[in-house]
Amino acid sequence: MTAGEQPVVLTSPISTMRDCEWTRRALSLLETDQRRSADTHLLHLDVPALRGIDIYLKDESTHPTGSLKHRLARSLFLYGICNGRIRGDTPIVEASSGSTAVSEAYFARLLGLPFYAVMPATTSKEKIAAIEHLGGRCHLVADGRTIYAEAAGLAERMDGVYLDQFTFAERATDWRGNNNIAESIFQQMGNEPHPVPAWIVMSAGTGGTSATIGRYIRYRQLTTKLCVVDVEHSVFYEAYTSGDMGITSAKTSRIEGVGRPRVEPSFLPQVIDQMIKIPDAASLAAMRVLSQRLGRKVGGSTGTNFFGLCMIAARMREVKEQGSLVTLICDSGERYLGSYYDDDWLACEKIDLIAFERALSIFLNGGELSL
Repeated sequence: MTAGEQPVVLTSPISTMRDCEWTRRALSLLETDQRRSADTHLLHLDVPALRGIDIYLKDESTHPTGSLKHRLARSLFLYGICNGRIRGDTPIVEASSGSTAVSEAYFARLLGLPFYAVMPATTSKEKIAAIEHLGGRCHLVADGRTIYAEAAGLAERMDGVYLDQFTFAERATDWRGNNNIAESIFQQMGNEPHPVPAWIVMSAGTGGTSATIGRYIRYRQLTTKLCVVDVEHSVFYEAYTSGDMGITSAKTSRIEGVGRPRVEPSFLPQVIDQMIKIPDAASLAAMRVLSQRLGRKVGGSTGTNFFGLCMIAARMREVKEQGSLVTLICDSGERYLGSYYDDDWLACEKIDLIAFERALSIFLNGGELSL
């Protein structure tokens, strides 16, 4: 620079006042929605035959959007807004098997944003209807393994944001607390006979919820163990037991919301104490048995959770161990009337529930769990 020459000041573009105002309003709307949405109930399932082993169900189906994914959707929107990715005119895109997209459609409508869900063509018609009812648009693909690329491509073409639940689920949730599901479970268990659960059983979907629970257990130095249950045509179990995080499956899971054909970035095997692979027939049999005991229908992933819990309860009873077990009601069975609760659909899929239904009924009435 020569004498008398003025320095050049370089600046980068700043957010417009309009963007700042929208961000403040959006964050306020999300906080208000959280405040007026009461926490979900923790139900005690009375099973007299399991004396000394108490079973609890965290009922996530009572969220405004009807599933566990309501928590995740809110976190993903907060994460996108606070990172500056989502603004007042941003199209929102997600790859989903249904429930996450339902919840995200709800929040997109709340914030006045267009929403597009990329989903497998096998997604239940009830979930598609729920997304469209909330103003979202559904893009169905024949091969469920392509939803990631389809969603990313759609977002790029529209200059939008791909929320990518499978990558950001474990990053967007504050696992140390802030009313996450783990903190809620342990607070609600505070006055129970066995306030610190022996086990929490959780199915693997994005991997985000199991990561949150596992991290929280370690953060609070609790003795609770985490069991993650997996399903057919999903690779989480094989990845956990083999250590191969690159494993893939040629097929996609029939149990919506859980099980993936690849190991998702949010899946953290290091925080898991045990995994169990559950046959689809066992998941759906457990879904029906639990629905009968509750007097209302639950979804297939809840059946996966419940069957895994029963396996752990059987082992505890065998060694005369007492304690509490907690799992989740992920969503309502009303979303699966045309599939899991349809005998013709089961016959088409060649799924026979009779043996597993009988085994569970015998176990819950005091017999052995013979598989």
